Amino acid sequence: MAKLERELSGDFTEILRRIEDGIIHGSVSASLEDSSDFYEKDARCSVRVFERFSYIGSNRVSLSVTLFQSKGGPVHLSAITAGGSQAIFFKINTFGEEAFLDKLRELL
Repeated sequence: MAKLERELSGDFTEILRRIEDGIIHGSVSASLEDSSDFYEKDARCSVRVFERFSYIGSNRVSLSVTLFQSKGGPVHLSAITAGGSQAIFFKINTFGEEAFLDKLRELL
């Protein structure tokens, strides 16, 4: 598992659109598996779960991205990857997870 957390400035909707488009069009096997959006008063939260095939690990990896903003403040991002290991009892070969997260880093 790999994790990235950032505080971003900019328009929430534009940041979300850039992430969605960049991840989906950044890999031939990438897909948006599901999404969820919450609004309450001055707060907004969006969750996106992406998946793609990792050629390095010969398996599928997922990337969960959460964006949160309250009262026009900064946009908080939390991104976590999973599924990149081939071992049963411990994690080995997590290159696919890191590569997926690196794509998000490029977009930011």
